[in-house]
Amino acid sequence: MYSKHFGLREAPFSITPDTSYFFTSPHSQEALNTLLVAAKSGEGFIKITGEVGTGKTLLCRKFISTIGPDFVTAYIPNPYLEPRTLMLALADELEVSLERDVDQHQLLKSITNRLMELAREGKQVLLLLDEAQAIPTESLEALRLLTNLETEKRKLLQIVLFGQPELNQHLQANSIRQLAQRITFHYHLGPLSRDDIEYYLAHRLRVAGYAGGRLFSRGAIAGLYKSSGGIPRLVNIMANKALMLCYGEGKQQVTRRHVNLAASDTVASQGGLRWTWMAAGVSLLIAACGLTWALTK
Repeated sequence: MYSKHFGLREAPFSITPDTSYFFTSPHSQEALNTLLVAAKSGEGFIKITGEVGTGKTLLCRKFISTIGPDFVTAYIPNPYLEPRTLMLALADELEVSLERDVDQHQLLKSITNRLMELAREGKQVLLLLDEAQAIPTESLEALRLLTNLETEKRKLLQIVLFGQPELNQHLQANSIRQLAQRITFHYHLGPLSRDDIEYYLAHRLRVAGYAGGRLFSRGAIAGLYKSSGGIPRLVNIMANKALMLCYGEGKQQVTRRHVNLAASDTVASQGGLRWTWMAAGVSLLIAACGLTWALTK
C-alpha cells in the first residue's frame, strides 16, 4: 500500500520469517553462533528459548541456511505429535521410504538405516523442532532414545529444540530428567534494546530498498521501544501500522504520534494502550485508507 510513497521495493515489516531480513543484534548473533558451534560439536541436545515474537523461527531458518553442506536438516514446525507420528514426520523429512502399514520396529529400523547411510556419506543429521514447548513428554522421551544411536565417534542424530520459556518447565519433569541432562548448549533470546530497535528499523528498511533520510523520528523509535518492550514481532506490527498512518496523511516521516496510535491498535503492546480491535483497529485503518483514497483522487 505505502511502498511507492516511501520509495520501497516491498513492505519492510512483514511478520513472515524471511532470512534476508535477519538482524544481527547481539542476542541473535550470539544465538546463531551458539547453534553453529553446538552443531559442529555433534553432541547432545541444543535448546533455544525466547518469549513469543523474539525471532526463534527466523533464527531457525537462518541457521538452516547457514549450516553448510556437511549437515542434513530435518525441520518439524509443529511437534505436538504423539511418538509414532513424530517418528513418521522425521522419516518423511529424511526421505525414508516406508510401507503403508509399517510397524514400530520397522519404522525405527528404517530411520536408523537412513541415519547410518548419511553418516557413511560424511553427513551430520540435525532434527530441528520449533514450538518445542508443545512436545508431549512421551515424544520427548522417544527422541532421547533415538539419540542413543551413534557410531564409535559421534551421534547419528542431534536435536535442536526451539521453544518458549515454558519449555524449561516442561523439561523439569522427573520422567525426562535424562534428556535434560543431555542439553549441552542453551541460549535464551532476549528482547531488543532501544538502540537495537533503531538499527533494526534501519536494517529492514535498507533490505526493502529504502534509500532516503531518517524515516522514523527519534520520538517514534522511543515510542516503539516503550510499546513493544523490544519484542521484534511487535516492533514489526506497530512499525507497519505507523507507516500506514504516515502514508495516509501524506507525510514523509513517522512521528511518535503515529506510533502511539499504532500501539493503541495493538492488543499485545506494552504501553498500556489496549483498545479492542473493533473499537480502535477498524477505525484506525479505515481512517488511514480513507485519507489515502482522498490523497490519490
